[in-house]
Amino acid sequence: MRKSTLFFPLAFASVWLLPAHAADNASWYFAVSGDSRNCGDIVMPAIARDAQKYKPAFYWHLGDIRAISGPDQDFIEEHAHEGKPADPADYEKQAWDDFVENQIKPWGEVPFYLGIGNHEVVAPKNRAAFVARFQTYLDRPELREQRLKDDPQATSAKTYFHWQRDGIDFIYLDNATLDQFDAAQLDWFRGVLGRDRRDPSIRTVVVGMHRALPESISANHSMNESPTGVASGRLVYHMLLKFKGQRQKTVYVLASHSHYFMDGTFNTTYWKAHGGVLPGWIVGTAGAERYPLPPTAIDAKFARTNIYGYLLGAVNPAGKPPGTIHFHFEELKEENIPGEVVTRFTRAAVHECFVGNRRSTPIE
Repeated sequence: MRKSTLFFPLAFASVWLLPAHAADNASWYFAVSGDSRNCGDIVMPAIARDAQKYKPAFYWHLGDIRAISGPDQDFIEEHAHEGKPADPADYEKQAWDDFVENQIKPWGEVPFYLGIGNHEVVAPKNRAAFVARFQTYLDRPELREQRLKDDPQATSAKTYFHWQRDGIDFIYLDNATLDQFDAAQLDWFRGVLGRDRRDPSIRTVVVGMHRALPESISANHSMNESPTGVASGRLVYHMLLKFKGQRQKTVYVLASHSHYFMDGTFNTTYWKAHGGVLPGWIVGTAGAERYPLPPTAIDAKFARTNIYGYLLGAVNPAGKPPGTIHFHFEELKEENIPGEVVTRFTRAAVHECFVGNRRSTPIE
């Protein structure tokens, strides 16, 4: 049986363990994870199936959908099972279609929000190609409606976007390349926060991105990778601190990029001395090669690696102010992989994704 790794006060356990339809009518759920390269075609269908018991309002992918730098292990294994070589040129052509077929479609009618990660801009792929291929997801009706409401001239989909639901603004920022956040994206983000600040119906902001903002516990693999990332990421962090302080609204920050789970990623000496600690999670656990935790992970509220799973957000838990979100991590085990996926890839390939698919040394 699957064992969930839960992080919430015991008093709320009875609410958290119930499916959405059985909990308070005002409560609802959503699921988040990122980094589904390598073994994502095996892990993502399990995430989709497991999350269904919560009847999630949507799933949010935080980027890195396929490796691109070389064929993913699942792609290689499927072709080997069929007696075919995994030709790199053929892989590059098929990779993103493979993602749609094997990782998006298992979600069925659940709305799928897709963020861009650094592997989406590995040559020969680039940001423009990503927008063109995933136009359907980047220009979902609610994203287009919100974009045009913000700016009637913004007729084209972008890799940064936001949408609102039940008094919460969900914002995705694009830091897939080392030159981000650029001036245009910062101006856009400033405008979004400004409108949210003035809007009494918006109680909460959830900001998602691929690389974590700088000076986090995961700083060795985050926006600290470039001077522009450090400067612009610190600016965004301070903008969120100011937003939270001025209107007493709630802020949550989500990222992936590092292939482990972490709760409390901004609990660092730097942010304690430069404005305060924002609630932050890293959930790069959707199939990518697992990384060792950094030595400073001891400062996190909780951190684990060599696991797969997703972050479940429970909105409006009983007894909490509207707009409150409680997050907990749902870990998936090898036995949670759907039977049809095991048959397709072979049990040996599935097992290797769980016992292998990991680095022995930390990311430098």
